[in-house]
Amino acid sequence: MAATALPRPLAGVLAAVAVSLTGTRVSAIAVPWFVLVTTGSPVWTGVVAFAEMAPYVVVKLMAGPLLDRIGPRRVSLAGDVVSAGAAGAIALLHALSLLPLGVLAALVAVIGAARGPGDLAKSIMVPEAADLGRVPLERATGLMGVVERLAQLVGPIAGGAMVAALGAPAGLAVSAVCFALGSVVVAWALPPGMGRRAAAPSAQSAQSAQSAQSAQEDGPDGYWRRFGQGWAFLRGQPLLLVLIGTVAVTNLLDAAFAQVLGPMWAEESGSGPAIWGLSRGFMGLTAIGGGLVAAALAHRLRRRPVFFAAFLVAGPPQYLILAVDGVPVWAVLAVFGVGGFCGGFLNPILGAVTYERVPRDLLGRVGALQTSLAFSGIPVAGVLAGAAVAAAGLAPVLVACGVVYGLTTTLAGLHPAARDMDRLRGQGPRASDAVPEPAGGR
Repeated sequence: MAATALPRPLAGVLAAVAVSLTGTRVSAIAVPWFVLVTTGSPVWTGVVAFAEMAPYVVVKLMAGPLLDRIGPRRVSLAGDVVSAGAAGAIALLHALSLLPLGVLAALVAVIGAARGPGDLAKSIMVPEAADLGRVPLERATGLMGVVERLAQLVGPIAGGAMVAALGAPAGLAVSAVCFALGSVVVAWALPPGMGRRAAAPSAQSAQSAQSAQSAQEDGPDGYWRRFGQGWAFLRGQPLLLVLIGTVAVTNLLDAAFAQVLGPMWAEESGSGPAIWGLSRGFMGLTAIGGGLVAAALAHRLRRRPVFFAAFLVAGPPQYLILAVDGVPVWAVLAVFGVGGFCGGFLNPILGAVTYERVPRDLLGRVGALQTSLAFSGIPVAGVLAGAAVAAAGLAPVLVACGVVYGLTTTLAGLHPAARDMDRLRGQGPRASDAVPEPAGGR
């Protein structure tokens, strides 16, 4: 029985990710709906989304060297505590009728600035947790994908139902509780010593070690030396660059879909926030099934065809189905369900490919750059979507997004660098290279 139990390091990280992401998913329903029903403006809805995502991307981008220097555990704790305070302040100020749009945008920006490095810190602890628990890397990333999809299931359903019944501020109060609980899990559930400052790299990354040592000796310039190391490493990874570009485009489209296009479809079609939240939640439910299959079979699957075929099925059909006038709810649920199942294969493959290529002592720097670049279009997605809908209407914008999504994933799959997705399978940095043995010889 003990042999089948999930090891404590991985269980702790996954629990922290689960509660924090659930809070994020709830607020993703509550904030856009609050702005939309308050102002009636898709442009303002996009502006508030920009206020959250711009700090998210910028702060995450700059946090990598600091994260490697002080350790992901502290960064995760700080991010959750600050996010909880800001989300709780939104709910409280609205109850006191002291929440103009400017204040809302400022508090949402605080949440974004805290969530960026906090989310990155949790993801960086996944390979360490896998090493300490002696769990295969692909299985760990598969379970991480399942947890993310579980949050996508619980968060939108809870958020949509709560917004419909009690209003958007109640959803933000739940988000605050989830963020606070995430900090408790990190503080108390992770084993002592886990998530600390990165250990010295191995001989296989000796050049990185020398650069890291010189960076520490640079004093005030050490931060920028470490920042530059991340860029230098990433520039030499064609496969990672192709994947980053693909995810950057699809993230922009998905953000426009979630922040503006989906809520507008819910309002114009008369479906309301509950149906929109149900659709997104059902997608999360089927994605859990896809993630479980990926976790069980990842070592047997060829990554390239599975990854890009899953991307193609998971993305474009969602946009196209909502562009159909009078589409029944069951049809929307069917398309979202199939897309969710296929989407469950994406993050496990992305995570495994990344962790196999990036030395553990560079995970903060490279991870910050990688995710920030992949998220770079999200801050403007809502603004662009709102302006496009105002100019051309909802249905044409949905069709255009679906076409761009399909072209992007198809061209990326045909790129020569994509052929290397299986080349380093199982050859990532070893636990003994970058992760110290836990106290007590666990």
